[in-house]
Amino acid sequence: TDLLDAGFSAQLARRLVGSLPAGATREEGHAWLKGVLNRNLHTAGSDDEIIDAGGVFALVGPTGVGKTTTIAKLAARAVLKHGANKVAMITTDSYRIGAHEQVRIYGKILGVTVHAVRDTDDLRLTLSALKHKHLVLIDTMGMGQRDSRVAEQSVMFNAAGVQRLLLLNATSGGDTLDDVVRMYHGQGVIGCITTKLDEAVTLGTVLDVVVRHKLTMHYIANGQRVPEDLHEVN
Repeated sequence: TDLLDAGFSAQLARRLVGSLPAGATREEGHAWLKGVLNRNLHTAGSDDEIIDAGGVFALVGPTGVGKTTTIAKLAARAVLKHGANKVAMITTDSYRIGAHEQVRIYGKILGVTVHAVRDTDDLRLTLSALKHKHLVLIDTMGMGQRDSRVAEQSVMFNAAGVQRLLLLNATSGGDTLDDVVRMYHGQGVIGCITTKLDEAVTLGTVLDVVVRHKLTMHYIANGQRVPEDLHEVN
């Protein structure tokens, strides 16, 4: 009951409770459950590994999950560590009105160059021109997980060798998050960032999905402030 109240799914709750040590008291059961969840919640660690290691990363996920704001938060952290001349942002969103303008404004504030690309060849050429950058962050068009363009986007990033981070909205229902992971997860997706934790009534729902799908959590986001509302996961 406590797991369900916290937002965890009946599927995971049954699996965990079925493995509870025999004769455990309520307090012992709680401690055991927390330990099991802790061991099964994979995190990237306390170090800012993406910012430090560098590379090319695209943030993907449905509309409204916070991709552009999260890109700006990551870019701001990278600028503080490596300087604006070592960071670049790319947008592939040529459909949404004002999408490029929003990224361009963040780029201007941070002193970071912003580039717009339309297809695989354009992306390859742009990345080649940016190969001297320490970190390149790609903002993508928000699409419903059942949109056929999700697969097209994956093909483009696979062809260009781009790693992806899937953004998961902590306010979404479990069935919706399951569907998002199934449709977006695959080759090139190295983990996830959970967003809108400040708006979620419970955290169990998104954590449940992360545990069951064995995703690695890289960051959590709990607000709109750039870059303050992005945190490493411990």
